[in-house]
Amino acid sequence: MHNILICDDDKDIVSALKIYLSAEGYKTYEAYNGKEALEILGKQEIHLILMDIMMPQLDGITATARLRENYNIPVILLTAKSEDTDKVLGLNIGADDYVTKPFNPVELMARVKAQLRRFMDFGGVAKGEDVLRINGIELEDRSKMVTLNGEPVSLTPTEYEILKLLMENPGKVFSSSQIYSKVWNDNGYRAEGAVAVHIRHLREKLEINPAEPRYLKVVWGQGYKIERGGQHEKP
Repeated sequence: MHNILICDDDKDIVSALKIYLSAEGYKTYEAYNGKEALEILGKQEIHLILMDIMMPQLDGITATARLRENYNIPVILLTAKSEDTDKVLGLNIGADDYVTKPFNPVELMARVKAQLRRFMDFGGVAKGEDVLRINGIELEDRSKMVTLNGEPVSLTPTEYEILKLLMENPGKVFSSSQIYSKVWNDNGYRAEGAVAVHIRHLREKLEINPAEPRYLKVVWGQGYKIERGGQHEKP
């Protein structure tokens, strides 16, 4: 059973989400501001968080930034249509996805399942001993470990899946829509902004100078690729 933390200051929304999630077999925990959410995280094993942005005491953006210091669990932001700037900010500080209010329960459940599947795959044991190497980057899919010049690199499950996709196809250019479709298992209507944020995070973690990347390249007007040049193998 997966544990999902619902954090929203609107009690009606929390109640509705609890009904939807419970019907799918999830166990839920409720918080009504970011401070309460962080307290629950310190006491319970949580596998995914649905996080509202605008809340008293501690807003969802600040709470997400703080939890990212210690947790890689998926965070889906609950946002209003007028909060486009906050959506981008939320992705910048580590949120994995967002759903706009009023949300469609079917869409919400699809996003929850996709994020949980990615997170559990990321934390579980994969079959095989696949290792991908490109220059100083090494990705071991069995252990979900990424190293740069022998030093471990901490990635979120979403960042990991994007890097894996690119490393499995060195030199191949993927559009934002293609990356979004393959990693998020969804259409690409929100692809460009979300993918750009995660690519930037990967560059910050993997590149000596993110402004002049050696590995993760932009092909203007087409998409992203990882450069060939090192050993790429799947033992």
